[in-house]
Amino acid sequence: MLPAGATSDHRVDTAHDHAHPAGRRQLPAWTGPAAVAAGALAGCALLAGVDPNDGGFPACPFHAVTGWWCPGCGTLRATHALTRGHLGEAAGLNVLWVLAVPVLVYVWVAYALRSVGGPRLPRLERLPRSVLAGLLVVTAAFWVARNLPSAPFSGLAP
Repeated sequence: MLPAGATSDHRVDTAHDHAHPAGRRQLPAWTGPAAVAAGALAGCALLAGVDPNDGGFPACPFHAVTGWWCPGCGTLRATHALTRGHLGEAAGLNVLWVLAVPVLVYVWVAYALRSVGGPRLPRLERLPRSVLAGLLVVTAAFWVARNLPSAPFSGLAP
């Protein structure tokens, strides 16, 4: 029996009853950025405590097969150095990674702000194709240069 004044299609809506169309509850907007930050911080904490120079991490498969350094070679050791505040050492291991870290932090901040309705920062994925092509060329040039056997580029190898 229905209360007086209620109709059969009466629905009680509570503040916490925001169901996803598939029947699942929708997570708060901040959970995505928080999960990314937690993963990055966990990785940095692991690398701060475990020195990749002592082993325990898999070798780069590209380097193992070819003997050449890929653009990512030295990234774990560079991150370990960064967590210890050794910027010069990190740059010596992988300068491209050291330059990419502030860009990745910016991308995360823009994502976090966008997710929670904060101020909008320019989105890097909307960069002109010429800039993206330039970044690809810089990465390829770094890849080639760090594998040259003689100076001045031999210092780019990790």
